[in-house]
Amino acid sequence: MTTASIITIGDELLIGQVIDTNSAWMAQELNKAGIWLKRRVAVGDRWNDIRKALDEESATADIVLITGGLGPTADDITKPLLCEYFHTRLVVNEGALKNVRHIFETLLKRPMIERNLKQAEVPESCTVIQNKRGTAPGMLFEKEGKVFVSMPGVPHEMKGMMTDDVIPFLLDKFEMPFITHRTLLTAGVGESFLADHIQAFESALPENIRLAYLPNYGMVRLRLTGIGNDSAHMEPEINARFSQLKALLEEWMVTDEDISLQEALGKLLKSRGQTMATAESCTGGYAAHLITSIPGSSAYFLGGLIPYQNNIKERVLRVQQKTLSATGAVSEETVREMISGALDLFGSDYALATSGIMGPDGGTETKPVGTVWIAAGNRQSIETRLLRFRFDRQRNIELTTTNVLNLLRKFILSTP
Repeated sequence: MTTASIITIGDELLIGQVIDTNSAWMAQELNKAGIWLKRRVAVGDRWNDIRKALDEESATADIVLITGGLGPTADDITKPLLCEYFHTRLVVNEGALKNVRHIFETLLKRPMIERNLKQAEVPESCTVIQNKRGTAPGMLFEKEGKVFVSMPGVPHEMKGMMTDDVIPFLLDKFEMPFITHRTLLTAGVGESFLADHIQAFESALPENIRLAYLPNYGMVRLRLTGIGNDSAHMEPEINARFSQLKALLEEWMVTDEDISLQEALGKLLKSRGQTMATAESCTGGYAAHLITSIPGSSAYFLGGLIPYQNNIKERVLRVQQKTLSATGAVSEETVREMISGALDLFGSDYALATSGIMGPDGGTETKPVGTVWIAAGNRQSIETRLLRFRFDRQRNIELTTTNVLNLLRKFILSTP
């Protein structure tokens, strides 16, 4: 199997100033192409560290993809280091120079300085990958049967090169196996319980099919990966195994697609031609944020309200003052009335509501930090749940949101 390693360069990555999103995207694209990613390595702007990474990754991988260190400043040392590594020298590439001049003279309409012109310098022995989205060209080297590709760290520039040039070159250069995935999402059940529940299934998997568990905030994504010579043999085999897995996990399965809970909820509403609204106190609009992060959510999401203060619950959602006085904002009675108020306010088919104590302060002996009431319903009925969390504020918010979105999803499925 053709293998690859990714080296990301930059002190900003090591100190957490910048999050490395490049590697995750590159890994996905390599996987689609049938290339198995062995390692991802981050190194700082240090000559010896970068060189060591090149030696170590090329020793075990067929392809080494490098991002970062191609800018015009003193800490961008990738190009001179690659010159030394491949025993060559820097020369001006006419295509890259033309591109730099076009960007400054035509698009930016400002004069260039010598530092900008140096962006057109590349190692003489490389194959230049012209940058259609920026000034720093990419560079491709071949050495002892291995392929090295150096690309800018700017995400959209790197993605353009990978899509337009690098992946097509690699597909032509190497013979790839067929790799396929099947993914499902569960909610309301822990990873350990799932592993016990499907232990016999997992033990019976053949060597060319692997199962991975990907837990995240009250949900677990399970991914089957099949590796074979061609789709004709691999697809039927992995489809049969995936059907077995779905049958075993039917009780907790949210979707059998590689999509998020909020996207699954949106698809459900859209398929029924129905709408929803949100009334979020303790989650502060996080559920609405997740729902509207999906393109096209305006087809089913009418709006949301964050009634953080009790007087807003009373004035806008018509929660009764006597309810708040008798049971408090964090209560089953309050979230029920919040649902009714949201349905009236927005005119939606369904609504969800949250009210709780996220922490770190605000808890009492009877309602400690992490106490949450959630609700989902329509004009005919309302479902409620009491949740008790023990985590930090942000995790409590995210777990509450996962639970209330899933509660609404299950409620919709239970209605005609």
